[in-house]
Amino acid sequence: MHADLISPEPRVLIVEDETLIAEELRERLSQFGYSVIAAVDTADEGIAIATRDRPDLVLMDIRLKGEKDGVQAAQEIRQQVDIPIVYVTAYSDRLTVDRARQTDYDAYVLKPFHRRELQSTIEVAMQRHAMRMQQRKQ
Repeated sequence: MHADLISPEPRVLIVEDETLIAEELRERLSQFGYSVIAAVDTADEGIAIATRDRPDLVLMDIRLKGEKDGVQAAQEIRQQVDIPIVYVTAYSDRLTVDRARQTDYDAYVLKPFHRRELQSTIEVAMQRHAMRMQQRKQ
């Protein structure tokens, strides 16, 4: 990966309603050299933090606590800021995938995930996003 495309310690927001999974993600991200700015369990909290703090990446579960789900949160985040979004979810049915596709997400990781799969998916998503940003500037 090109070092100039992403910051040295990317800042990640975790939006996940299962505490154990959020903690596992936090631990894995730390091992990958990422900084977790927050781990929240509702769409509204995720939207607020993403738009205010503008992390380098959002890891988004699709099923969340509260009235909105992760797809709705991703749509709102995308409308306000251009941040790569990686869905981390147990749901891969056609309806869910089609709804997620409408948000122009950067990657989709199924639970249970493997360490290497998660790491490579995040790296590719961040690199693709950085390259899109560079193309827009040209």
